[in-house]
Amino acid sequence: MKKLILLFLLACGSYTLMPAADGSNQHLSPEEFRLKQKAVIIETAQLTPQEANAFFPVYFELQDRKQEINDKMWKEMRRVRGNNMSEAEYAKMVETINSTRVDLAQLENDYLAKFRRILSNKKIFMVQRAELRFNREILKGMHRGGPPPGRPKGNTSNVR
Repeated sequence: MKKLILLFLLACGSYTLMPAADGSNQHLSPEEFRLKQKAVIIETAQLTPQEANAFFPVYFELQDRKQEINDKMWKEMRRVRGNNMSEAEYAKMVETINSTRVDLAQLENDYLAKFRRILSNKKIFMVQRAELRFNREILKGMHRGGPPPGRPKGNTSNVR
């Protein structure tokens, strides 16, 4: 569970720090990240051009709103310096983090209804799976300096 939460927060909160496709110390811009993510999702979920055109504005709207919520949470968490807070202050911080997670879950639920007006449940599932795989590959690439997401289909090692 902790790994899932960490993966989620890293994927939502730090996409501007992603490494470039060539494995150098460069970083992907948010636009480059979204282009790569979009390409992987289109290919994996087999979205038609019409589906992609209708889906991605809503999808990226959700991503932007999640980013705003996560940014607010991280700003609040950065206020904590050292261990000099009282138990009551830590309790407030824990409640803030938990409330943020609930807000994110509700936002995802709200957008799921919007996605269902655009895509079938099967394609929504495939999008979710592609998104998780993309984020995992990004994190692997950051950790190991490995290949970027969207590598050729023939190379399926370490992909589950």
